[in-house]
Amino acid sequence: MSRRDIFSDLAAIMHPIPRPEPDEEEHDGFLEMRDQAARDQEQTTEMLRLSWEEGQVDPLISALGDARRAKEQAEELIRELLAYGREFVQPRPYTLGDLAAAAGMSISGVRTAYGHRDVAAVADATGAKPREWRAQDPAPARDDGEVPA
Repeated sequence: MSRRDIFSDLAAIMHPIPRPEPDEEEHDGFLEMRDQAARDQEQTTEMLRLSWEEGQVDPLISALGDARRAKEQAEELIRELLAYGREFVQPRPYTLGDLAAAAGMSISGVRTAYGHRDVAAVADATGAKPREWRAQDPAPARDDGEVPA
């Protein structure tokens, strides 16, 4: 009985080979995507194997940690994009409904998804000034960077 190679299996999950649509098998764009996914699988397999051999890093736990970090970064990006759409776009912000549909969220979810920190991050990134906020930051930082108790 042969054992599965966890390194190759994880690489296949992380970089799936795309399946062509009908009449797309010979399309250059599809062929390039397929070849790139195969290269990514090879590189990831070797990276996971080396991490295991050199540092005894569990490949599945490592892949899950990487996926969690990517998810957190994606969530941060969504919050900042929502903040931009509501607080920086002039003359009127995007509607909650339009943003909710694009983000796969409810209207109330969009309304509460971002906060003062996200608005500040957008302002820092763009140099733009947000519209006037109706509510004050509930926990402003002190001069020493600590949040008051």
